[in-house]
Order: sequence, then structure tokens, then C-alpha cells
Amino acid sequence: MTQPSSEAEDRADAWFHALADRTRRDILRRVLAGEHSVSALAKRYDMSFAAVQKHVAVLERAGLLTKRRQGREALASGDVEAVRSVGLMLTELEALWRGRIARMDELLATDTPTHEKD
Repeated sequence: MTQPSSEAEDRADAWFHALADRTRRDILRRVLAGEHSVSALAKRYDMSFAAVQKHVAVLERAGLLTKRRQGREALASGDVEAVRSVGLMLTELEALWRGRIARMDELLATDTPTHEKD
């Protein structure tokens, strides 16, 4: 497996930071289902509009959602391709760890001493 580039590692850090928060995961689910104004999103949470804007900004910096202006409204949409990229990264990590676990199982199976009964 090749080493990921520094840019890829930075992108992964941003994804996992963004997804580490429950509110941001919920916002992402909503905007993946359809475009929402940031003000409509803010009404769904027991926090200030500014706090929701900050959550949206973290998701946007991570590339998981995009915003566009329509008049006075900021409209947010989920980026399905970015979410697929996160899923692909997790699948690759899972394959790596499954391979390591399988190798450990093989080593344990071949190195297990047999005990003779006295």
C-alpha cells in the first residue's frame, strides 16, 4: 500500500474532524437528502444561528458540503462524491487492518506450541 500524500492526509484530518461532531453529522445527513438554507437548518437545533453557521463552515472546509447564495439565503448541499471518498478511505483502512489481523491469526496458528501430556 502506498503512502498517502500530505494533501490526502490533510483532507482526511478535515473529514474526520468534521464528522467527529454529532450535530455536524446530522447537518450532513440533512443536506445530503436535499438542499437546505442555513437559517432553516439553524431552526432545527437548540443553539444559536451563529453556532450552526460554524458547524456548516467546518463541513464546507472539509469539502463535505457546498454553499451557494440565492438572494439573502445561503443554501447548503451535501457533496455525495466527498462522502463516497470518506467511505472509500474507511474501506481501505478496514482492508489493511483485516489483512494484519489475518496475518496475526496465521502466525498464532503456526507458532502455537503443542503441550505433551505428562
